[in-house]
Amino acid sequence: MELDYVKLKDIKPALSGYIREAQALLKLAPVPDERVVHDVRVLMKKSRAAMKLIVSQVDKESFDREYGSFREVGRITSTWRDISVHRKTLKDLKKDYSEIFSRLRGNEELAALMKKTESPAEPSQDIKADLERIDELLNKSGYRVRFQNMNNLDPKILIKELDKTYNTVVDRYLVCRNNQKPANIHEFRKRSKDFLYQLWFFRPLNPPVIKSLEKKLDTMTQNLGKYNDLAQLINTLNYKYSGSAGLTALDEFIVIIRKEQDKYLSKVWPFSYKIFCPGQKLVNVLGFRILMI
Repeated sequence: MELDYVKLKDIKPALSGYIREAQALLKLAPVPDERVVHDVRVLMKKSRAAMKLIVSQVDKESFDREYGSFREVGRITSTWRDISVHRKTLKDLKKDYSEIFSRLRGNEELAALMKKTESPAEPSQDIKADLERIDELLNKSGYRVRFQNMNNLDPKILIKELDKTYNTVVDRYLVCRNNQKPANIHEFRKRSKDFLYQLWFFRPLNPPVIKSLEKKLDTMTQNLGKYNDLAQLINTLNYKYSGSAGLTALDEFIVIIRKEQDKYLSKVWPFSYKIFCPGQKLVNVLGFRILMI
């Protein structure tokens, strides 16, 4: 299947749509809830992935400006999500390990994380300032994208950029398999998300195969995300193994968390080996042949 006979999905309307949808979500309520924060962050990740796809076909100033805006929105919203994610992670763990939570009842850090706070009817001054900043960033970015010329993007160059993203994920995969520390796994997840969100634009090349790949990548990155949520929880609890012989309840709890992390990773490696193991080529993974790139 050659690119001349297949039209890829247009990037400009998709990018504009991500921006508009994020703005609409943030206007649903005075204070964004957990679902809105999550969805806005996904839209910003999709926007950054799209910008990376066209990086070699737009001027550097435009790329830096839009990519920087989407990244700044992501940075601001990241500060809103951490506590709610920790609470949800702990609630899920408590369903399966209620006994250890009973023994940890006196742990103040754990109790603080699990305490549910009601969302205020009106935003705090800090949240209000953040929302105003986000609205400003998205308004300006939406306006600039509207007048950005993306009518003549070369599909062969877009394929080259997708190939670069794929090879970056392969590299991050190898780093993880040789050193499974949380920072490496987090980076593997981020770059896999780039690849997932960029793939959407290439669906017309081979819809059944690419849709199937997207679904599997989505499952893989969700499992990596759950691993990362547990890693962040350990960091938030400021846990350090004391090295003493006696096993404390907190030590046991961390071992339980590590077991859950192992479970999520065990779901990741079989699929990631098939897609990202060295020796694979992007065109073979996607199920079509390109005569010239």
